Amino acid sequence: MPRTDRKSAATTTTEGAFEGIRAELNTELVRLRGEREAVLAGLAEVIRDSQAGSGDDPADSSGKTFEREHEQALLTRVDEAILATEEAIGRIDAGTYGVCESCGEPIALPRLEAFPRAALCVSCKQRQERR
Repeated sequence: MPRTDRKSAATTTTEGAFEGIRAELNTELVRLRGEREAVLAGLAEVIRDSQAGSGDDPADSSGKTFEREHEQALLTRVDEAILATEEAIGRIDAGTYGVCESCGEPIALPRLEAFPRAALCVSCKQRQERR
């Protein structure tokens, strides 16, 4: 029976897992870009409505301000997710995906499968959140 090199077997398994994660990230990127377009359309509509109602009473004006700020917050969240997704794809391309950006240790595969945009291992992420 031939002896199996554990390192090459693990690398092949990891690369295969990363390709599946890459496909998931690409799908997520397409979805996020579509979501971004929808949010931009919603924001444009809210801005149009607020300009049309320049003589509104204070309650209407406050409601429109709230809607505009809500749409802008959604846009910021989507833009951050797009950036994180693009960065994760870039790390896969560069061969650095799955390595913690803080401590340099490997990020557990279950974490990457659960949260493919993860750039930090669990320990470093917990430390970051405590700050």
